Amino acid sequence: MQSPVRSGFAVPSAPPQRNRRARWKDGRLVLGVLLVAITALAGAKLLSSADDTTAIWAADRDLPAGTKLTSEDLTTVRVRFTSSDAAGQYVAADANLQGLVMVRAVKAGEFVPRQAAVSQTDNDRTELPLAIATGRLPADTAAGDQVDVWVIPKDTTQPARKLWETVRVSQIDAVKGVAGGSARRQVLIGLDPADLPKLPAALTAMSAGEPVLVRRGR
Repeated sequence: MQSPVRSGFAVPSAPPQRNRRARWKDGRLVLGVLLVAITALAGAKLLSSADDTTAIWAADRDLPAGTKLTSEDLTTVRVRFTSSDAAGQYVAADANLQGLVMVRAVKAGEFVPRQAAVSQTDNDRTELPLAIATGRLPADTAAGDQVDVWVIPKDTTQPARKLWETVRVSQIDAVKGVAGGSARRQVLIGLDPADLPKLPAALTAMSAGEPVLVRRGR
């Protein structure tokens, strides 16, 4: 009989699997944590964007010109605007309505524009239309700005003359004309009763010159 040959070397044993299993469990744990974090961030972003709206007033009924506004005439709506400038064109839901008067009709359901709801003082003003060359007023002039109205005579030997001081721009239209010096903007200014005595002389001066608007600080 042959006996098995024994040597001084043992048969190598299989490598332990403990570390490999531990690494696999750690990987799944990290992946799970990442998924939870991503889900939480996505949920927070969704909630924040869902409340990215502005509360403004809308007409609850037809509001003819001359209506003195109260909260009973209006309803609150929440609107997502593309910019703060766009939102600022309408009456905010937290605005003080006391003394506001509609200067033009607004239909039921329509957002209430700021230019359509003015104070009683503004409503009492006389509106004067002016055609201003584009180079004779600030390019970003907007409704609500306060300006001084000057006239530059066509006769270059005559000095410029101030017609009115601190009058309010009620409305301003887009540029009208071809280009350059022919382009003009139609501007509506509001004159107080105290400004009216100057109107005849001012119209005469503007017929012989070019009106200029100098804006006061906003």
